[in-house]
Amino acid sequence: MGKKTPDPYLIEIKKILAAREEQYLGPHAEKSRDALRRHPEYLEGHRPAFAVDTDRILHSRAYTRYIDKTQVFYMVRNDHITHRVLHVQLVSKIARTIGRVLSLNEDLIESIALGHDIGHPPFGHDGEKILDSLCREHGLPSFQHNLQSVRFLEHIEKKGSGVNLTLQTLDGILCHDGEVHDRTLKPLRDLSFAAFDEKLRAKAEDPRAVLAPMTLEGCVVRFADTVSYIGRDIEDAIELGLIKRSDIPEQCREMLGETNGTIVHNLVTDLLKNSRHGSVGFSREISDILRNLKKFNYERIYLNPVIKKDQEKIRTCYRCLFYACLEEMQALRGNNGIFADFAGKMDPAYVAENPPAAIVCDFLAGMTDDYFLKQASLLGCVIPQKA
Repeated sequence: MGKKTPDPYLIEIKKILAAREEQYLGPHAEKSRDALRRHPEYLEGHRPAFAVDTDRILHSRAYTRYIDKTQVFYMVRNDHITHRVLHVQLVSKIARTIGRVLSLNEDLIESIALGHDIGHPPFGHDGEKILDSLCREHGLPSFQHNLQSVRFLEHIEKKGSGVNLTLQTLDGILCHDGEVHDRTLKPLRDLSFAAFDEKLRAKAEDPRAVLAPMTLEGCVVRFADTVSYIGRDIEDAIELGLIKRSDIPEQCREMLGETNGTIVHNLVTDLLKNSRHGSVGFSREISDILRNLKKFNYERIYLNPVIKKDQEKIRTCYRCLFYACLEEMQALRGNNGIFADFAGKMDPAYVAENPPAAIVCDFLAGMTDDYFLKQASLLGCVIPQKA
């Protein structure tokens, strides 16, 4: 077949959208025309480059599995508790609100926000720590969910070929770390895949390495990640009876409020007031209060033994599944058994280029909570029960 003639109508739409970006995007925003892909493509259609990224993430198999991925609380019979899929939507909404006021590219913000947690394994950060330990035992780099998010989207989706997202989206996903406490952020504008790959290497070698996003949109998503979870986790903990609203530190209640809605509103308002000259950040006072609120959450929620009661069972399930999969992978190269829907259907190059332990890690990281427990049960593990 000969080369398809570009549709003049779609070309005109793209010109109109590009001209509109020039009008409404600020001087520090990332323009769609500057989007870079590792594998250059000619994309006919009406969607700007970062909107294409969002659609590729939304239609990925990994995004579909968000629906049954733990945010903070697992093995809980309560349909009102936040799951990972809701979290990324909240991050997207909050970040786009900030980006709209700062005249940033909302398409890029949305793609980063919706993709940023795709690499989270079953049972959230607890699962991440367990899988990291298993990876290190087998000579693999540290397992970190932000690195795994990039890995899923670049090397695992579409049977190993990836979905070819833009550099700007991938970098925002890599650098989203909402656990790091920043007062202000300014992008480190080295827009190249060479710089991005160096970041990947540095983070894999040292999980404590602090990365700066390449775009201001990436900086906004990093702050929005924190803003979205800090009050929402408090609401979930109150719902489950772990804390009372009056337990929130008095100064935090006075300055930020005691409900998720007021906490989000006050944090976003302060962020908007103090973001200027190509940087985004909080006032010193609000930043200090937010740090104290994070400390409260860690002590009273995230490290609460009540929500850790099933951790050892889950750890045992992880180890059992890892070694069962590894044995099968080494013996059969993933052609049957529980690998039938993963390694056996991946591009042969993926299987050939990755050691068995790395393929097992990818498989386990992609599981939903329920699928993980089902497979562990089939191996004879004692699995936790929802309470």
